[in-house]
Amino acid sequence: MRFEVSKVLDAIERRLSTDPATARAVVDLVEVVRYVDFDNGRPANMLRLGQLVDALGRSVAEENVPVYVVVHRGLLSDADLTSNERMVARRWADDGLVEVLAEPADRMLEVAELLGLPVLSRNRFEGLHGRYPWLGQPGRLLAPLPGHGGPALVARAGGGSTPATAEPSPNGAQLLVRLWSCPDPECALFGRMRVGRPGGQPPPTLRTGHPTCPRHGERLTEAGARPPAEVLSIRIDGVVRQRFVVSANHAVVVGRAPEGGDGIMLGQWLTEEARRWISRSHVRFELHGRELVIQDVSTNGTGVRPGGSPDDDERRTIKRQARPLQAADIVELYPGVHIARSKVWATGGVSNPTSVMADAPTMALRMKDRS
Repeated sequence: MRFEVSKVLDAIERRLSTDPATARAVVDLVEVVRYVDFDNGRPANMLRLGQLVDALGRSVAEENVPVYVVVHRGLLSDADLTSNERMVARRWADDGLVEVLAEPADRMLEVAELLGLPVLSRNRFEGLHGRYPWLGQPGRLLAPLPGHGGPALVARAGGGSTPATAEPSPNGAQLLVRLWSCPDPECALFGRMRVGRPGGQPPPTLRTGHPTCPRHGERLTEAGARPPAEVLSIRIDGVVRQRFVVSANHAVVVGRAPEGGDGIMLGQWLTEEARRWISRSHVRFELHGRELVIQDVSTNGTGVRPGGSPDDDERRTIKRQARPLQAADIVELYPGVHIARSKVWATGGVSNPTSVMADAPTMALRMKDRS
């Protein structure tokens, strides 16, 4: 059972992101692990984060949806968690996959405002609606509640269950055009290893108007301009399977099974015919300045549908060539296998997204494990 729990925690880990370009909602882990009514199990359980991630995926009808998680530092030594769960939480913190700080509720709302993300919480944030008026907007604050077939999200305002996003706030827009450096060189969020690393920095916290490291409380210094980035989506047979980020310092190769481990693998979603047609490494996406460019590196060529046109007469095929992509262009690797900027598709098209809880043993959710 421990092996199965570890597999689920690994699956949850792949859905964690402090990258402003990919995160889809903000969550307070301390609150989530204590949603006992999710499973009527032990007082605290990290697997409940997986149940919440699944609920978000169902709500936005999309696969592989990442969440931005903030964590109270006390959780790293919480005796209600198992020793393995505490170890995993510390690893997530050390790898910069989550934020660890003293006041997660305040930071959760700040991140949501800076990035324009929805908040998933049962906290009504009474008294804070004057400071954060967007909390009253439909879809910006959703409560995770037990539901038929798993937890569901219920909007606090406006009804419904669909999370709503907005443009970054003016402060967020200013912070996100720069890179920041923490005086602590080992800082997982703003240290030397994070500057320029694919995955993007989170937004700094603002204290007395100054960009500050949320974990260490130290003022940050500017470390240069943040590289331009584009978020793209892979849509296969009408279903958005994965998003990925291309930045000026990080090109991305997409194909059946790109070599090197740094590309986007499509093979698990393809039919036999599509796997035979699509090359291991099929197309490369690069940013030249702010221009998104594709480079065909395949055997059979890559199609481009200008403006997303369904008309086959307008489809253009490139072979071993590069081509800039306009805002609404769709790249076609094979009929039904498409890539475009994420804003091109209004819905993910998934009725039942793949669950991160697929390998979770029932006993792990219900046992009062004291290990």
